[in-house]
Parts: sequence; C-alpha cells; structure tokens
Amino acid sequence: MLPWSILPRPTSGADVEPEPSETSGRNQSDEALVEELLATVASARSFQEFRRSQRKDCFSLLRWLQLVLPLIQEIRETTLSLTDDAYRRLALLGRAFHAARRLLRCCHDGSKIFLALESEAVLERFRAVYEKMNLALDGMPYSEIGISDEVKEQVELISAQLKRSKKRTDTQDMELSMDFMMILQNKEDGNADRAILERLAKKLELQSLADLRAETMAIKKLINERNGQQPESTKHIIELLNKFKEIAGIDEKNILGDVSIPKYLEKCPSLMIPNEFLCPISLEIMTDPVIIASGRTYERRTIQKWLDAGQRTCPKTQQPLSHLSLAPNFALKNLILQWCEKNKVEIQMGECDVVAEQEECKEDIPSLVKDLSSTHLDVQRKAAKKIRTLSKENPENRALIIDNGGLPALISLVTYPDKKIQENTVTALLNLSIDETNKVLIAKGGAIPLIIEVLRNGSVEGQENSAATLFSLSMIDENKAAIGILGGIAPLVDLLRDGTIRGKKDASTAIFNLILNHPNKFRAIEAGIVAVLLKILGDKKLGMIDEALSIFLLLASHPSCRSEVGTIHFVEILVQIIREGTPKNKECALSVLLELGLNNNSLFVHALGLNLQEHLSDIAKTGTSRAQRKANSLIQLSRKCS
Repeated sequence: MLPWSILPRPTSGADVEPEPSETSGRNQSDEALVEELLATVASARSFQEFRRSQRKDCFSLLRWLQLVLPLIQEIRETTLSLTDDAYRRLALLGRAFHAARRLLRCCHDGSKIFLALESEAVLERFRAVYEKMNLALDGMPYSEIGISDEVKEQVELISAQLKRSKKRTDTQDMELSMDFMMILQNKEDGNADRAILERLAKKLELQSLADLRAETMAIKKLINERNGQQPESTKHIIELLNKFKEIAGIDEKNILGDVSIPKYLEKCPSLMIPNEFLCPISLEIMTDPVIIASGRTYERRTIQKWLDAGQRTCPKTQQPLSHLSLAPNFALKNLILQWCEKNKVEIQMGECDVVAEQEECKEDIPSLVKDLSSTHLDVQRKAAKKIRTLSKENPENRALIIDNGGLPALISLVTYPDKKIQENTVTALLNLSIDETNKVLIAKGGAIPLIIEVLRNGSVEGQENSAATLFSLSMIDENKAAIGILGGIAPLVDLLRDGTIRGKKDASTAIFNLILNHPNKFRAIEAGIVAVLLKILGDKKLGMIDEALSIFLLLASHPSCRSEVGTIHFVEILVQIIREGTPKNKECALSVLLELGLNNNSLFVHALGLNLQEHLSDIAKTGTSRAQRKANSLIQLSRKCS
C-alpha cells in the first residue's frame, strides 16, 4: 500500500496447505482430479467474510471461481476420458484453485495490520492466481472433453477477462499510505499520532475489544510462524497493535494479552532464541517462568493475567486446568540466565506495575473547567495547562471534560491574548479531537476559524498545534470542506514554507489530508504550494522528500492540477531523485513520474532523454518490490513511446 515500501515481503501468515505438484504425469484418476477441483472451489467459497483492505479483491476472486465452476461440473458429467493435454490443464487449474483458497483464508483471518501494510504484496498474489487460472484455461481442448458450446464461450470470455485483470493497475488508498508513513516514521508528535491512529483503527476495524483480541491472536500466530525472521517487519506490526490498544483505552490489566517487541529483535535480529525460553503468550524471553496444571510453562505475569480474566484452560493446549497453582520453574530460569549471560542479552528481571492516581485527577476536572472562566489570569493558565494534560491521558478524562462544559470554555479561550493560554487551549482541543464525536462538536462549536487564526498569528507552538488540530478535525469529510472554505489552506502552506521542522511536518500532514477534498487542491495551488514543495525537494537535510512527493502525487492525480505540477523542471527533479535518492525516495518519485507520464507523453519523453531508462532497468532488478513494479510500468510505457 505504501508508496515507500516499509517492510520486506513477508510470508503470508496463512496456514500452509499442500499444493499439487507440477508434473506431466497423472498422480490420480480423472474422476479424483475433477472431484478435488470441485472440493477445492467449495472450500474456497466457504470464506465469506474478509479483511477490509482486501474485501473487494476477495469477492472478485470468488466471482471468478463461481464462473469457472460450470466447466468443472460439465467435465464431471461427461463420459469421455481426459486427454493428456486436458488433464495437464486441469491440474494447472487445481494449483490455481489451491492458491486462491490459501489467499482467501489469509484475507479471512490473517492480521489486519499485516494485510494493510503488505497490501501491495497481497495484490501481487491475487494477480498470480489470475495468471495461473488464465494459463490453465487459455487453450483448453474443449472438443476433446465434450464441453458444450455455451460453457466453452463462457470460459473463453473468462480467459479474455483474466488477461485484462492481470494488466489492471492498482489504485492506492493514499490517505492510508500517508497515515502509515506518519506513524512509522514520525516519532515527534504524539498528539498527531493519536489522531492518525484513530483513523487507522477505524479503517482497519480495530476499535472494539473483540477486534483487538482477534488481532492480537492473529499477530501472535504470525510471529510464531516467522520464528524470529523479518524482525523489522514484526517490530512495526507490534508497535501498531500496541498503539491501537492504547487509544482504545486498554491498559495492562485488561483481558487482552500483551504483544511486545522482543528485545532480542531490537538488538540481536539474527539471534535465534530457543523456543522453550519464550513465553507462549507474550513470545518474550521468560524472566519468571512458572508451570501450570497442564504442565506447560509461561511467564508468571502473563499467565496470571490470563487467569485473572476468568480463563480456566491452558492457553496452548486448551486443556481444562485442574487447579490454578503456579509452580516456579527454577531449572528453566537458570538455563535462561546462563544463555543470556553467554549471548550478552540483557533482560529485565523484574517489573513493577505503576498504579496511576487517576481518580483524584478526575475529581478535579469540574473545578478546572470552572477555573477556565476565572477572572484571574494565573488561575486560567493553570487550568488550561492541567486540562491539556488530562485530555491527553485517556478517553474517560476527555468525556468528563466534555460533560462538564469544558468544550465551549476552551473554544472561548482559543484566541485569548495570552499566548500560553492560547497554546494550551488549542492543544487541549487537539487532544479532545482524538475522539471522533468530539471532532463534530468542536467544528459545530465554531472552533475552526479560531484555530485558523492561531495558525496565522499565534506563537510557534500554537501554530504547530493548530496545524495538528486541523489535521485531526479534517478526518471528517465535512470538516475538510469547512477548513478549506474558511481559509485554512493558505496559512498551512505558509507554515510548510516558513515553519520549524516540526511545523513543516504538521503542515504537510494536514495539507495532504485536506487536499483529498478536490476543491482544496485548487486552493493549495493558488496558495503557491508547488513552489514550496519544490523548495523542500531541494533541501535534503529536511528529510521530507517522501512527504512532498506524496502531496505532488495527489495533485498530479487531478487533471486540472496536473498542468501546474507537470513541468519540465519538475520532471528533471524527479529523474534526479530516481538516480540519487533513497529507496523510499525512488518509490515516491517513480509513482509521481508514472502518473505524469501516463497523461503527458512529452514529459515522459523528456525524462527518457535524461538517461532514465538505465536507472529504470537497475531499479527493476534491485529496487524494493513496489519500486520494481513502478519501474516495470515505466519501462512498458517507454516502449510505447518509442
């Protein structure tokens, strides 16, 4: 999905099923082969619910399987024996069906985070299935197997459509792409991260306790299958899961098991940990291993959490527990300590749960809201600062602030002459906007024009947090339009040009989100965003090339804005980035160049004149998976141009 491939292509995470071996011989009778084909299709069609990121592709694949079914059913009814050619093609079709079933199962119960991050690779698997189906159906000897003309015509039509499906270009969810990039690359702005995470959680359907529990189990299964391989990918997936738990208000005492980043993956990615040293629940090296009634060993803290949640079975075997006693496994603990010492692996031997004194803070909220309207400046300052802090901590605090009338009180102080009060109230609104219902309330309360005013004339921190707040509010489409109409685009472009590094990042995130609304694209063009983005591309120290190119890609996708973006000078910059940039930079630049080249032949011809072909060939062989696909698309386009 991402225009910059963050992760290496992973294993599917689905259960491995045996696939028919590719051979010219006959391993089974004609009848057995046909029955296996029908059974495989029936098994594949049994999956009816799929992860949102692949739902459309899965239902499309199911339709293809349904269309091919009459061919198999008619072959079963015929009395003719299969020729070698017919048998070979049906065996090929069987391999396609097995691949389809594995893929549908992966999209049915695999990790939602994994499938979203690796949607590009998953899309390639769909294409591979279609290619296998087409290979089997193209040239099927219908006359030799007694197929009716009606079914023959249907299958030939399917084959022709499959060829077109292979050539179909994928459409990116650019909003999702930018969200992932900001979460995984931008570690500076926790408030903006929370806002982005809320949107990601909604898109991936990871908001409820049940959804997060299922995702936790899916990720644990994926980690188990990887067995220490692909540590960077695993680290990103676990980070995202734990962030989703945090914004859902799930703390350590909840019934969800923890999935933490194993320390050995961070410091020793190539180190293979003995499986018996890892807790089956947390997949961390155990520091206090205990034996339960089933005879299995777990980390004390994690199994105790399991039992405290009312579970009375062994997590690994599902065997009912005859008692709940936990017996220390001293022998294993000593082995772990010896192994850690030998391999210089540091583990934390004890962990204390920090009990937050939140109840007292909650009791303070009504009086703090009243203090916002105090006639004493110091009282107002302290109240605004405290509410800013409390509003960031958890959903309960945010609900109490709203219920006690805190929102109108905060909105009334947004443009207060005192800069500190201004900064704290804007940031408190940013924190409150984490909850989606509050986004609507904040907009209806008249806060948007006031936030835009702080963006224009506030302090440095006030401007930065105003940009982050507009980004958060713009997750609702109506607010995107309102922010544009009320004049929010131009000051964001100004902040992108003149702000601090953090300000530029906040502005770029907000602008990207806002120009998903088409009228805002034109407003950004009128505000001079093209020149600002070109300047960012020329400043490598900023480290914002990916962000700038992502905005360019959105602008280039609209016909009316393309003429402003598509210039000879810009194409020359893109070619330079393709030549000298980082792998992520190259992916972004290739995406933009492909968008321009598909719609303006002369621009692409100019790029070819800058020795682009040589770099495309190199990237097609050695680049990341997405860069290779874009490079190959551009190579095909170059052949048409020549």
